[in-house]
Amino acid sequence: MTNLYIGIVLVLFVAILVGFWQLQKRHIKFSTRVFIALGSGVLFGAVLQLIFGSSSEVTTKSIEWISIVGTGYVKFLQMLIMPLIFVSIVGAFTKIEGSKDLGKISFNVLATLLATTAIAALIGIASVMVFNLDGAEFSQGAVETARIAELSEREAQVADLSIPEQILEFIPVNFFADLSNARSTSTIAVVIFSAFVGVAYLGVHRKDKEAGEFFAKIIHSLYAIVMRIVTLVLRLTPYGIFALMTKALATSDFNALVNLGVFVIASYAAIIVMFLIHMLILLGLKVSPIQYLKKSFTVLSFAFTARSSAGALPLNIETQTKALGVDEASANFSGTFGLSIGQNGCAGIYPAMLAAIVAPAAGIDIFSPAYILTIMAVVTISSFGVAGVGGGATFAALIVLGSLNLPVAIVGLVISVEPIIDMARTLLNVNDSMIAGIVSSKRLKTFNEEIFNDDSAVVKSDI
Repeated sequence: MTNLYIGIVLVLFVAILVGFWQLQKRHIKFSTRVFIALGSGVLFGAVLQLIFGSSSEVTTKSIEWISIVGTGYVKFLQMLIMPLIFVSIVGAFTKIEGSKDLGKISFNVLATLLATTAIAALIGIASVMVFNLDGAEFSQGAVETARIAELSEREAQVADLSIPEQILEFIPVNFFADLSNARSTSTIAVVIFSAFVGVAYLGVHRKDKEAGEFFAKIIHSLYAIVMRIVTLVLRLTPYGIFALMTKALATSDFNALVNLGVFVIASYAAIIVMFLIHMLILLGLKVSPIQYLKKSFTVLSFAFTARSSAGALPLNIETQTKALGVDEASANFSGTFGLSIGQNGCAGIYPAMLAAIVAPAAGIDIFSPAYILTIMAVVTISSFGVAGVGGGATFAALIVLGSLNLPVAIVGLVISVEPIIDMARTLLNVNDSMIAGIVSSKRLKTFNEEIFNDDSAVVKSDI
């Protein structure tokens, strides 16, 4: 009888996937299909949970097959991270007129990403205080126990490294190994190597224009091919989102969700406040937040549902250049750097909140200004090298908690609500990278007001 139920579940799952394919054939907007997939996954997963339970054989066996679609989609996104970083950064250098602009763009983008991460850390700490979560204890079930055991292995990778040693880990020793994501810091290592290639290009182009132009053509061709691969993968988004949300809802422990409800609310409160600060930055630049939100809705909605900053990179850059009026160099730098540096949600708010929650258990006064500044500093420095697809927030939290000599078990205890929080965190990460692009473009006086104010200049979402 169990096999019959599994078969029925899988038949229904495939039928819904076919339904998404029909929506694509009818040219329903990409963002609409993604949200339909999100809602369908929530509904289908909840039905499985209510009928069979989260730990029944029917649910677990069905999810194993369903995960081929969901986990497969995530793996495809992970496949794209390194090629995207390389071609985007090197491509950005081919669009820079001179080394003077390079320095200004790099400074403005990095300063914005890091400054907002420090602010995000402060907001995260304040949220813990407001919701009285400092010293809070969460229940531990079988899933959480397994997660904590897994984290103990990952912690060993960074536990014995001081912050200077962690910074040295960013330097690429074997570029090809880092292209395969062999290390936890491979993302930032590829960023650094790509920057070296870009700087070398500028030097060659200055001395031998013909050789430089030939290299630029190669990079532009590679960029076009990688973007085409990205488009093919993005077409799988509704199917992947549906499978991922089905798994999340079908296997969730609702008792754990209730137990962690205040943490979820506090996290979303902090994320919303930080998002409003982003809007204040736009106001300070005399950029309309309302017009910005209208133009960036497609990429932000994708980031929210797909939970992938890397997957959102093509839409991110296209939105900045074609809809927001940001120059191509600033857009490429901010979008790409934002994958691995200064992610406000995953590397700012999240680890700061966890550090503030567990600090009292270690006998630390979380209200101490010195300790608050310490958390902000450690979070900002540790925000380098956070991967743009799943797991980045966990790695950032391990780095921060390890550097502050705090227990890491808290990371495993909140696993039940990770998918729920991660959606908003990813949206905030992508939003911050676009804000950095606008800041850079505004300061370089290359921001195109006409494109920004033109309502017809939008990113087409029919993928």
